[in-house]
Amino acid sequence: MSEAAEVRAFWQELGLPGLVDVHTHFMPERVLAKVWAYFDAAGPLTGRPWPISYREEEQQRLDRLREFGVRAFTAMLYPHKPGMAAWLNAWAADFAARTPDCLHTATFFPEPDAGRYVATALDAGARVFKSHLQVGGYDPADPLLDPVWGQLAEAGVPVVTHCGSGPVPGKHTGPGPIGAVLERHPRLRLVVAHLGLPEYADFLGLAERHPEVRLDTTMAFTDFTEELSPFPRELLPRLAELGDRVLLGSDFPNIPYPYLHQLHALAGLGLGDDWLRAVCHHNGARLFGLQD
Repeated sequence: MSEAAEVRAFWQELGLPGLVDVHTHFMPERVLAKVWAYFDAAGPLTGRPWPISYREEEQQRLDRLREFGVRAFTAMLYPHKPGMAAWLNAWAADFAARTPDCLHTATFFPEPDAGRYVATALDAGARVFKSHLQVGGYDPADPLLDPVWGQLAEAGVPVVTHCGSGPVPGKHTGPGPIGAVLERHPRLRLVVAHLGLPEYADFLGLAERHPEVRLDTTMAFTDFTEELSPFPRELLPRLAELGDRVLLGSDFPNIPYPYLHQLHALAGLGLGDDWLRAVCHHNGARLFGLQD
């Protein structure tokens, strides 16, 4: 059986209409090439190789997600310096316009015009934003981002944020910096990428204190991640209690294992079919207003 057939069998056996994956990457070709080059050199950073499992042309990657039955996905993209975000947002708006099953994604960076171009993206229909504190190397509480967080909180548009310190800590990663933002913007629909690894307990606590905080499963529980940042099994009851705010994420195409492995890793937690249905589809569908 092909991987696509196995993925489809996974969600069909749960009685789902497909998958909703809130953490997939589509970027301009030259930007993605640089991201792949970064992962190709990740050995010195993480102490291990990081092969890209789906190093394919854009259309091939889109076809693959559709073959898997992913009915909605994102184009997570992020700047690493000023002057990039508005250009990336223009590309993402065009990508969303020609890719109906992609949730229109946008991004930002702490710079004087951030509030303006985020407003432009929202007016254009952006449905999810990405913030990468590790790669961007910025403090999420930077005053230049005050209008950004305020607009996103007011609009109720989620922002998927890499704020945990894995795989390598950054100057502004960890629960403290993003927690300061939530104190000022408690209605912000923050989605903590990778369950906040390796600070799993801290980010579970953040979600427990803030009802609009969600967590995505990207790379969590997989063999690759468990070797370096294992999820403490004593935290599983807390994860189960937050079952209506946990979202499927994969990091496709930049994963060092098959897509199916993420699904099997979630099923292997033993939290039950209802939890799996919520994580793999229902929570994301509800957050983004998708119709069955």
